[in-house]
Amino acid sequence: MKTILHTADSRGHANFGWLNSYHSFSFGHYHNPERMHFGALRVLNDDTVSAGMGFSKHPHDNMEIVSIPLSGDLHHRDSTGRDKIIRQNDVQIMSAGSGIEHSEMNANKDKEVKFLQIWVFPKNRNIAPRYEQKTFLPTDRANQLVTVVAPDDEKAVWINQDAWFSLANLSKEGTTEYTIRKNGNGVYVFVLTGNITIGDQVLSQRDGLGISETDSIQILANTDAEFLLIDIPMKITGE
Repeated sequence: MKTILHTADSRGHANFGWLNSYHSFSFGHYHNPERMHFGALRVLNDDTVSAGMGFSKHPHDNMEIVSIPLSGDLHHRDSTGRDKIIRQNDVQIMSAGSGIEHSEMNANKDKEVKFLQIWVFPKNRNIAPRYEQKTFLPTDRANQLVTVVAPDDEKAVWINQDAWFSLANLSKEGTTEYTIRKNGNGVYVFVLTGNITIGDQVLSQRDGLGISETDSIQILANTDAEFLLIDIPMKITGE
């Protein structure tokens, strides 16, 4: 098993006043040649957006963009005419494909919104842009992993990649085993709250651990803990 540790305090950081963002991988003004991506996982940003503020309309193409609100609400608009509110416990995905413009704004004028912004290189290039969001309640992932993004599961939001995202809420001393979904994939684990152990590595809040060259991993919750697991191809392909 091969691992790479990204501690919370080693992440890139940008604070623009309206946006306070921590970058697990190179992004914007933060450039670290050793942290460009983990396989097809290109971006994992931990964003806080001030009340009433947000990302105005801007373009993307050929990227799978996942947004996971941790608190508060996001207002999504895009060039296909979609106009959606994304709330805590929702998972949103936008396949930018051949090209799309979108904005993501804090839907509230009186509180911050905190969310994860995750980019994944696509499996196939220049597909028609797609959008989907679904709700996944914390009670449904109590002491178990729940798949929230997948290419082959109608209960999850669809992704144009052989990638699977799972969320779990484990009680203290709870354990779970995860089996890699596809040969050649790795796993990136990102701790949202609490403290967990994988192998002999202890991870705290906002730590990330990339794991490859293994078929499965065992996870132990040292405290009540919530985490995101991203099962991702280690080789970047596209056509």
